[in-house]
This record gives sequence, structure tokens and C-alpha cells, in this order.
Amino acid sequence: MYKLLIVDDEFEIRHGISHYFPWDELGFAIAGEAENGQQALEFLVDCPVDVILCDIKMPVKSGLDLARELFANQVKIKIVFLSGHKDFEFVKEALIYGARDYIVKPTKYKELAAVFSKIKVELDRESKPDSTLQPLNQVSDDDVLINKIKSYVEQNFPTACLKDAASIVHMNPYYVSTYFKKKTGYSFSDYVIATKMEKAAEYLANPQYKTYEISEMVGYGNPKNFSKSFKAFYGKNPREFRINLDEKW
Repeated sequence: MYKLLIVDDEFEIRHGISHYFPWDELGFAIAGEAENGQQALEFLVDCPVDVILCDIKMPVKSGLDLARELFANQVKIKIVFLSGHKDFEFVKEALIYGARDYIVKPTKYKELAAVFSKIKVELDRESKPDSTLQPLNQVSDDDVLINKIKSYVEQNFPTACLKDAASIVHMNPYYVSTYFKKKTGYSFSDYVIATKMEKAAEYLANPQYKTYEISEMVGYGNPKNFSKSFKAFYGKNPREFRINLDEKW
């Protein structure tokens, strides 16, 4: 079970989400509750968690304040924001500080289940045991190697390719592909596509971008191919995804 902290200044909401949603069915256990960001930080000192479901606007220390502090200290906890505020500025700042998703109150069962099912998959991938396979150039710190590859993809996602990634870490492309899969649980190409799709979702939250523009921004020359890949990843095409965002806000 992955540990989840619920943070909301409204007792009814906090208590209801904690006690009346079937978290165990999704692979999560409630580690605790907090009524503001400050209490959450104090809780985390002794009780680390995997995910925080957090309201954005709270007294003492807001959800964004909490996310900002965790981000600044490189604390790797996934955050899902929960808020009654339909303000795009909140969304933009939430993304900056690594929010995995943003749910508008009142919460819907299907939406909450969908978001946390996806996070469960991410956590499962990240928690796979390290491989005993050693890199050809005898890199002693596997995490450094993998992080270099991930960093390359995240900075060059529109054009990222296995050959260039291998060049950066001075390894054979075939070996990089095998090694990356064994270390992370998913292929290099899947990681590139996932990064492209996550970036595309961020761009779709901004109404100033047209779908065909976003297609080009994430490295797809053909908008139809982009739409097909996006739907395969999110279960909705870009247009449906954007409509759903509009309905939330």
C-alpha cells in the first residue's frame, strides 16, 4: 500500500475523503490528515508519504506554499491538488511545482479513481527493484546514469532519440535501451512518448495554443498521429481532453 496524506482546512471534506472513499482498492492507505500546509510539513517530518491530496487555498500555509517548499527541498512526493477555485493561474503554478493532477471540488468518484489509478501505475514503475545489470562503462551510480537519460528526454522531448541519449552517457544505443528498461520498468520510447503527452496536456490547459500548434511543439509533424498517440495515452483525444478541462473550470 502506498501512503497518502489528505490536507484540507474543511473538516467535512477532509474526513469524507479519508473515510468514505475505497482507497485500499486502489492500493493506497491513509497515513494521516492535516488542515493546512504547515501541519502537513510537520507531519512529514516523522511520517513520510508517497502522495499528498491537497487543497490549494488554506490558512497558515496554502497548498501551493506546501508544494513550493517540497519542490525547493527536492522532496519527491506526488501532489494532487483539490480546489473549488476555477482559476487557470492556479493550474499553471501547480504544474510548475510538479503537481500530478488538479481536481475541482466537488470531487467525483470516477475522476478521483482515474487520477489515483494512474498515480498507482507511476509509483509501481518507480518502485521496481534495481537491476543487477552493470553498464558497459562501469558507471558506479546507476541513478546518475538514469537521471542523465531522463534529463536529456525532458529537455529535448520534441526530438529526443535513443542514439543521442546513448551518446550523452557514452554507451551503445542497444545497451541503453535494454538497461533503461531493466532499471525503470518501461522502454526508452515509452518514456519519450509519456513525456511528450504530459507536456501536451500542460499546453492544452492553455487556451492560446491550437491543437496543431501543440502537435508541433511536442514533436509531431502530423496532427493526426499526435491525436492518435494522445488518445492512446489519456483515453481521450486532445479536443475531448480540452473540453473536459473547460467543463472543470
